Amino acid sequence: MIRSAVCLFALLTPIVVSAQEDAGRKATIEYVRSLQTNIGGFLSMKPAPNVRLAPTLRATSAAVRTLHYLKGEVPSPKAAAEYVDRCFDAASGAFADMPGGAPEVFATSVGLMAVVALKMPTERYAGPAAKYLTENVNSFEDIRIAVAGLEAIGAKSPKAKEWVEAIRKTRNADGSFGKGDGAARATGSAAVALMRLGEKTDRDVVLKTLNAGQRRNGGFGKEEDAEGADLETSYRIMRCFMMLKAQPERAEGLRTFVATCRNADGGYGVAPGQASNIGAVYYAAIIRHWLDAK
Repeated sequence: MIRSAVCLFALLTPIVVSAQEDAGRKATIEYVRSLQTNIGGFLSMKPAPNVRLAPTLRATSAAVRTLHYLKGEVPSPKAAAEYVDRCFDAASGAFADMPGGAPEVFATSVGLMAVVALKMPTERYAGPAAKYLTENVNSFEDIRIAVAGLEAIGAKSPKAKEWVEAIRKTRNADGSFGKGDGAARATGSAAVALMRLGEKTDRDVVLKTLNAGQRRNGGFGKEEDAEGADLETSYRIMRCFMMLKAQPERAEGLRTFVATCRNADGGYGVAPGQASNIGAVYYAAIIRHWLDAK
């Protein structure tokens, strides 16, 4: 009798876990969907009482891509596409974070990602945006996000070799990047940029550095936070694992860390105990997607 009960419990446990995960996914989808405004764009978070927030391109791009990974639907994709288009500045060939705002590298890259995610015709944006990105990159962070935006539209920059050399100049003698508690974040970020630029990396060195940087709570963190971890850094590093077709040595530890960032409203904070926002929800969704793609 006892043996039969144990067997039944073992059979039912995966079903219970699956049902819980499905309910959690649906709650997260509804959290994201609730952020779309009547002008099409998405808010970065739910506003507090008596506080007004404006939608942004960054939030809209993150929300649309999050719903893709969660297998949810954008409430009004047409309105979202119209909002994205209003953020495009034809004169500069770039996107701003809000309609009428100043064009910038980051907004242009995530704007291209939103265009692709919403299945908008790319002809209006691809050429001008690629030209803008090529001419306005000024730092590694610019390179990192620019190559992601260009990858989304299948474009290359004529300055690719120049960008590769700029990244290589910051590499350590052993093939890693950064130092101390920030080595995993720096190495993952640089390796992803190089791979997107068509360059090879020292796979063994990169994976060793990434795994060495996993914190005790299962996540990955910044140099200035030796003990803590955050979803943004964990996302950068997990993307590197994904592009190298690998998984963290403590993959379940990372999964547990992501779960600790979840809030009762169905959203996620960038770290445990922090308020939900769309950026953190995107990081959580895509990290879990990659962890499931074993």
